[in-house]
Amino acid sequence: MAVMSPAPPREPAVVRRAPGRPRRRENLPGYLFLSPWLLGLAAITAIPMLLSLYLSFTDYDVLTPFTEANWVGWDNYQRMFTADPSFWHSVRVTVTFALIAVPLKLAAALGVALLLNRVFRGVGIFRGLFYLPSLLGGSVAVAIVWVSMFNRGGAVNSLLAVFGIEGAPWVSDPKYALQTLMLLAIWQFGAPMVIFLAGLKQVPVELYEAASVDGAGKWRQFKHITLPMLSPVIFFNLVLETIHGFQGFTSAFVLSNGTGGPVDSTLMYTLNLYINGFVQLDMGYASAMAWVFLVAIGLITVVLFRTGRFWVHYSDSEGG
Repeated sequence: MAVMSPAPPREPAVVRRAPGRPRRRENLPGYLFLSPWLLGLAAITAIPMLLSLYLSFTDYDVLTPFTEANWVGWDNYQRMFTADPSFWHSVRVTVTFALIAVPLKLAAALGVALLLNRVFRGVGIFRGLFYLPSLLGGSVAVAIVWVSMFNRGGAVNSLLAVFGIEGAPWVSDPKYALQTLMLLAIWQFGAPMVIFLAGLKQVPVELYEAASVDGAGKWRQFKHITLPMLSPVIFFNLVLETIHGFQGFTSAFVLSNGTGGPVDSTLMYTLNLYINGFVQLDMGYASAMAWVFLVAIGLITVVLFRTGRFWVHYSDSEGG
């Protein structure tokens, strides 16, 4: 009698989803959690940006209803580039401010980070004190105190008088007003300093030990080890601080009482935009200035990223 072998077990049926079919039930909780951010993005950022883009092609003056704004096409942009000398002056002031203040701020942040990247008693207190100005940010109160310090009878001139040095009208003199704002920006180097400190903690100590054995001094170690290993952090701080430098407003507004003085020496681009939009009530022109500013910042960021590949070195990838 033949023995029949048992039938092989049947594989369980696999339920296949239709290709491209959305998993609505699985995605719904994610969308619910994202909904506050999406609503905020739409109401606070996206919709106002689209409205400002429309206004940049109109002669909207704030006082008239939004629906009654007259369409003027490219007139605002043409006026900006060909018939408004204050526009180009504010561009020069802003570029000068960014080109000087940002590198000096990063240099100060890196220098202090190197000093604080060691263990000694009270190092936490020193780190906190150096970071404190950045916590205050671009507040009006800090700008007011800074202006009062650099007035003709302020604390700076009083300190110089102790050493027999005659001070200057730092705030009211066009030769020194912008430099005073630069000094305020450089003083607030705490945020990039903390980022530099975090980057320095990631540099392997073995590299310095091997360099010391080979006879490399501190400067060669800094040049050939610290800077290359820290280049991604330097690049990150450079991008952030460059954007922040071009966005300077509060200190210039407080120092000049909202006019950009003395003699337009502190007429930053954002301050000029504010004057056109909220003082002269030419919101259509101010919207055009805002979009030109947005495009310019985007182009500067692209240039930084394009050039970064030549000097930024990543340890986990080739060529950055």
